[in-house]
Amino acid sequence: MALIPSQILRVAILLSYFSILCNYKAIDMPAHQTYGGSWKFLTFIDLVIQAVFFGVCVLTDLSSLLTKGSASMEQERQLKKLIGLRDWMMAVLAFPVGAFVVTMFWTLYVYDRDLVYPRLLDNFIPQWLNHGMHTTVLPFLIIEMRTTYHRYPSRTCGLFAVCMFAVGYVVWMCWVHSMTGVWVYPLLEHIGPMARILFFICLTALISVYYVLGEILNNYIWDSSKSKLKG
Repeated sequence: MALIPSQILRVAILLSYFSILCNYKAIDMPAHQTYGGSWKFLTFIDLVIQAVFFGVCVLTDLSSLLTKGSASMEQERQLKKLIGLRDWMMAVLAFPVGAFVVTMFWTLYVYDRDLVYPRLLDNFIPQWLNHGMHTTVLPFLIIEMRTTYHRYPSRTCGLFAVCMFAVGYVVWMCWVHSMTGVWVYPLLEHIGPMARILFFICLTALISVYYVLGEILNNYIWDSSKSKLKG
């Protein structure tokens, strides 16, 4: 038996994301006042994705509790829709985008933090909030994946959806640059046009790899669990 029920863990994680988002939005940073606001940063978009995802998880748990023992076919149908939405969000958005944000941020931070997180931001963002945005995301997703089986869509459909998200964000970054003359991330200021195109292609490929890794990890965890139960 788990030490803490998965339903309680999801509520705690959801509340932590609400706290992170509220504290982040309360910060009076110049970047928040420019075109696109917080929405031009993938980190903020990811935080919203994670909060919505865990909100759907909590809603699914509540619906499952309310429909337990019920003979209503309509309630069962609505619950299946929620479970389908939860699983799709985990597969296509929460895991690949979350894993991408965490690994890319810390890789670039270690290489040269000014390319992704200039030291000036230390005056606005406390360390605990930085880790809430760029570190704990992945452990929270692993906990969710370990406690609940998620049915993935077909790999073709899943990869198509992930690529559409990546392309959409690249287009959004280019649009912000066209309106302001400034790239969202300092790294993009230091490379030429062809290098940027190659960089965007590589990032789209990388987030697709994270989708496949999430699918493999999900299947591995639950295939192993089933094997233990049979043994």
